[in-house]
Amino acid sequence: MATADDLIERSIPFLETIKNKTAGEDMETWLNTACKPGTALYDDMAAMITEGVRDGWAANIEVHGPNYRRSRIASPSERLNYFSITAVYMNSVEPYRGEYHQHPYGEVNLVVPLDEGARIIGPRGWSGAGWTAPAPGSHHYPEVKGGALIALFYLPAGRISYDITPSAG
Repeated sequence: MATADDLIERSIPFLETIKNKTAGEDMETWLNTACKPGTALYDDMAAMITEGVRDGWAANIEVHGPNYRRSRIASPSERLNYFSITAVYMNSVEPYRGEYHQHPYGEVNLVVPLDEGARIIGPRGWSGAGWTAPAPGSHHYPEVKGGALIALFYLPAGRISYDITPSAG
């Protein structure tokens, strides 16, 4: 049975690998090639975070009811190359929007669909299993459709801002 500490330990070598990369299109392409579903890294972390949501130690704080939950797994620290680790669970067949936010330093998301058709919106459109990497300064609504999924996200310096007005359009 996986624990939060197990997930943190498994994340450390990954964070060592990405610590000098910048979130954005190039990083997203690299992640979806080097760390795609079927690789040990993706499969291990996906299994751990799925267990964490099922066992109640991850994404266990309701944001907008039981179908939109999140929780911080770890705060930024030297050990984590100053990344934070957070899990979000979203479940909706119809497109659903969460809280609008900004990523001052970017974001790296491991996307784990729990239902076959579940998708999350990323910088390149709707994504299933794999990774998204919104660039520094990006802002968006987290959106899901097609069922339940987990986004395990890594934030440089733990930076995320909900103090932003949504873009027009």
